[in-house]
Amino acid sequence: MKSSGIGGQAVMEGIMMKNQNQYAIAVRKPNQEIEVKKEVYQGTGANRRICRLPFFRGIFGFVDSLVLGMSSLMYSARFFEEEEEQEPSRLEKKLTELFGEKLESVIMTATVVLSVVLAIGLFMVLPTWLASLFRPLIPFQFVITVLECVFRIALFVGYIVLISRMEDIQRTYMYHGAEHKCINCIEHGLDLTVENVAKSSKEHKRCGTSFLLLVMMISAAFFLVIHPQGMAMRILSRILLLPVIAGVSYEFLRLAGNSDHPLVNALSKPGLMLQRLTTKEPTDEMIEVAIQAVEAVFDWRAYEKETFGRQFPESGEK
Repeated sequence: MKSSGIGGQAVMEGIMMKNQNQYAIAVRKPNQEIEVKKEVYQGTGANRRICRLPFFRGIFGFVDSLVLGMSSLMYSARFFEEEEEQEPSRLEKKLTELFGEKLESVIMTATVVLSVVLAIGLFMVLPTWLASLFRPLIPFQFVITVLECVFRIALFVGYIVLISRMEDIQRTYMYHGAEHKCINCIEHGLDLTVENVAKSSKEHKRCGTSFLLLVMMISAAFFLVIHPQGMAMRILSRILLLPVIAGVSYEFLRLAGNSDHPLVNALSKPGLMLQRLTTKEPTDEMIEVAIQAVEAVFDWRAYEKETFGRQFPESGEK
């Protein structure tokens, strides 16, 4: 298997697929038509050489995924807003007066920043604080750090389990499965049809779920070595090390997507197991949406000809 390099995410009733600096969002609208939007996203460090270097590309790539992901979600949500005109609230009117046409960009930026702050608080600061409560009972710093890592992974998995019970999230997870199935179908040399996609695996080693779990696991390795004294310094070290951990996690995920080495596969297993919670079997209609998103930004026929020596007819040809 050779990595195709494409990736994406599920959005509201649709899929966003990205290939290099191009991305497409395909959404199944309420009238059942599929709307496809194709754009170019240069990224935060498109013109900086350092952003293409190993390790650094993971840091900037993580930021780009947050920004593009939130933008794609907001775009897909527009199709499902209530059709009835509602009088804007006083707050909405005030914000429109202040920011004008930039209001959407401001809201997106604020949402991304708030999401990052909440994630750091829940998955970095809270586990450190919970583990510190056991310090009077456990005098060994190594044990306290291990306990902190256990709390962190438990909170992360628990969060995923809780939100997976929501009906809207379950549909999003089905589209997430359709995204993975499309990529797996291509990367295993199959014609990109609904039938072939449906029988492909819904787990993929380059998934964002695996990336986040890797961050949790690799952070454990860092924190077992680096454990400054004092609660404030421990929390600060966790936050400051996040870019380093993200960069290392990205490089492993990139390696996993291009390798079938037994050791790499073994280390990828926890992430693949966790994806059983974040991906569900999609319907044929969802797969159709995913296929259109892929074909808008990726020439899978050229990829399969180069990778597998197989040539498929163009769409509509026999």
